[in-house]
Amino acid sequence: MKTYNKGFIYFICLVSAMGGLLFGYDWVVIGGAKIFYEQFFNIVDNPSMQGLAMSIALAGCLIGALTSGMLADKLGRKPLLLLSALIFVLTAYGTGAFSNFHYFLLARFCGGIAIGIASGLSPMYIAEVAPTHIRGKLVSLNQLTIVIGILAAQIVNWLLVSDDIAWNIEMAWRWMFWSAAFPALAFLVLAAFIPESPRWLAITGQRERAVATLTRIGGANYAQSELTALQTDMQHKQNQGGLSLLFSKPYRRVLLLGIIVAMFQQWCGTNVIFNYAQEVFQSAGYDVDNTFINIVVTGIANLIFTFVAIYTVDRLGRRALMLLGAGGLAGIYLILGTCYYFEVSGIFMVILVVAAIACYAMSLGPVTWVLLSEIFPNKVRGIAVATGTFALWIASFILTYTFPFLNKALGTAGTFWIYTAICAAGFIFFSFRLPETKGKSLEQLEKEMVG
Repeated sequence: MKTYNKGFIYFICLVSAMGGLLFGYDWVVIGGAKIFYEQFFNIVDNPSMQGLAMSIALAGCLIGALTSGMLADKLGRKPLLLLSALIFVLTAYGTGAFSNFHYFLLARFCGGIAIGIASGLSPMYIAEVAPTHIRGKLVSLNQLTIVIGILAAQIVNWLLVSDDIAWNIEMAWRWMFWSAAFPALAFLVLAAFIPESPRWLAITGQRERAVATLTRIGGANYAQSELTALQTDMQHKQNQGGLSLLFSKPYRRVLLLGIIVAMFQQWCGTNVIFNYAQEVFQSAGYDVDNTFINIVVTGIANLIFTFVAIYTVDRLGRRALMLLGAGGLAGIYLILGTCYYFEVSGIFMVILVVAAIACYAMSLGPVTWVLLSEIFPNKVRGIAVATGTFALWIASFILTYTFPFLNKALGTAGTFWIYTAICAAGFIFFSFRLPETKGKSLEQLEKEMVG
């Protein structure tokens, strides 16, 4: 029976997953700061500037996601994790410090680059160091830290809101951003102590370093078996390059699958609740104070049900959870849209929103990252994951940008009915096209999915 160095495994996976924590925090903190920095920068009556402030980080995400894959395949996974940590530190300070709106936008853009790097790289690194039988659980740790980051941002936003409106407008929003610098600094320090991905080391000919890391993870026999499987796979593909392999005919199907999975995670609509929580709850009849409390409640639900995903992803499997998420959200959104149509308000609306968050947290949220980290070939995993993550952020931009227009044109009810249709379509697609990946090595998955 194989034995693993669980302490070492969990340490390196949790450190890598800190990129997810900062991703979650930075992504959500702006929702609470929005009503204050808009007054400070005098853009309350300027919808185009409001939209730019909310979405410019997404432009950075696209650049970070697109470039991180190429750089990760060339330079390694660890240097990119360190780079993202450094950018998080600098932009957390800069976003809160600047009093010039253009510099504020620049800081948000650069913070988006860090999000784009971390969002794809952290789960990819974990997948490459994790033993097969617990890979889903360990990759899901990245989603757990994203959720913790989201909840931390929601709580910090709530605690920093004061009855002193002048202080809120001048300082509260600054501290919302500054508070991210503390975990970012911890990430930067701790990431210096994790090893490089053994799979990347083996692929780049650094056999001794790869063996050393794999031995520390699971012992000498484990290291030898993993390295043998990886080298066999590499020899089979030795005459094919990264991009040519990714876009060659046998791999187009798995690339398309990854892109669809990534984009669906955003187009299912749940992130609208995080980014536009104020509008969603105010449409349900809540004032500002109660809206902030309800936002924290959604964050707690998000955290609790992410633990459910971690417990079930290696038991029930990826496919079952993706079907559960798509089907469950379709039903919840149908009811939610109907309630908005008939102007239902109060606690029942909060319950429906929390149910949607819970469904997403135990399925589509974490499992998408698990699948993206698993399904692509070893030699092009960096660029392939970057491509999937790039598609995810394009979908996120479209979702974030279109919600205000849909909400104005169709009302909250019509908007959630659109998300209902998207989730139903996702359920049908996953039923016919999504294979199960649990319990299979990365090399085995490559053989099954691309031959």
